Amino acid sequence: MLTLEKFEQASELVKKVTLPTKLVYSEYLSKQTEGKIYLKPENMQYTGAYKVRGAYYKISTMSEEERSRGLITASAGNHAQGVAYAAQKFGCKATIVMPTVTPLIKVNRTKSYGAEVVLHGDVYDDACAYALKLAEEQGYTFVHPFDDLDVATGQGSIAMEIVQELPTVDYILCPIGGGGLITGVSTLAKMLNPKIKVIGVEPAAAASMTAAIQAGEPVTLESANTIADGTAVKRVGENIFPYAQENIDRIITVEDDELIGAFLDMVENHKMVVENSGLLTVAALKQLDLKGKKAVSVLSGGNMDVITMSSIVQHGLIQRDRIFSVSVLLPDKAGELVRVASTIANANGNVIKLEHNQFVSTNRNAAVELRITMEAFGTEHKHEIMKALEDEGLRPREIGAKLY
Repeated sequence: MLTLEKFEQASELVKKVTLPTKLVYSEYLSKQTEGKIYLKPENMQYTGAYKVRGAYYKISTMSEEERSRGLITASAGNHAQGVAYAAQKFGCKATIVMPTVTPLIKVNRTKSYGAEVVLHGDVYDDACAYALKLAEEQGYTFVHPFDDLDVATGQGSIAMEIVQELPTVDYILCPIGGGGLITGVSTLAKMLNPKIKVIGVEPAAAASMTAAIQAGEPVTLESANTIADGTAVKRVGENIFPYAQENIDRIITVEDDELIGAFLDMVENHKMVVENSGLLTVAALKQLDLKGKKAVSVLSGGNMDVITMSSIVQHGLIQRDRIFSVSVLLPDKAGELVRVASTIANANGNVIKLEHNQFVSTNRNAAVELRITMEAFGTEHKHEIMKALEDEGLRPREIGAKLY
């Protein structure tokens, strides 16, 4: 059972392995929503995510015999690091099965805590099935990443900290993968103050809790293909589902494209790196009426590798018209390239890439193609640059921007 006594116990115990993640007031998001928006930066934890809370509390409830057999779990990355770090603190051996597509930073950090990493399967569910098989064969003690009431109790310590710091909170937004975090947070939040609204947020392409609520029981999705890899779970937990079903007030789904803009908002306005799953609660804010309300978005993790980060930034700049490409046709004669460059410069555009194609027409005197990729301040500025090119008689045609 999830009880207030256990939540209180867990909240004190996890302080041994967590860093204080004080609420961060977001002036930027508050202006957008006309409410008071706070961020719970679990991305700043030592392991880069909240998962260490549930892992450490779960291991603390085990017997010495269970720990001595060695621990095993499956994870897309954050629970892996949580278990590895917690196991290290207890002096236990830990084996972690991770999907083959897990970002390299999560694999390396998990290994850095002394755990053995086994890569298997394309998604969490594949890794979990293999971890259970190894547990049976080798006698390891399995630590479930979300479908465990002790793990959910440890995650619920987040709600305790939020309410202690902001007693008048109206909304708490939590990401949903398998359901452990939202179960712990929503159950404790309702115990502390039934008026608090707890909103779960899922990637639209992996909305396993939405499907479960609609069916009245956990169901298995056909796929969970999303850039929010930490929440790419096909089926929510059986044990935690009744609590989630009872205590979640609403579930919002978010498209992958919305996470890209949220990443830029966090980097530019808060100087924080938050992984895609942790950004679900930021992207969901615009779907709620928060005028005059106090809301906390839980940023569940920040373990994103640099290659993914680079791709997200590039797509975000293109998405917001801060990078765009145009094609213009020019006669192949001296001075035409200067004319185009001068027009763009006079409109305060910044050229970052040029492609000159002389073979677009058999008559080079009639036309060669120039493709220009440039920076702008946003959509309005892009339109100003396009108009300047049109006024110069260049008839620009917008094309998909590619930096590489």
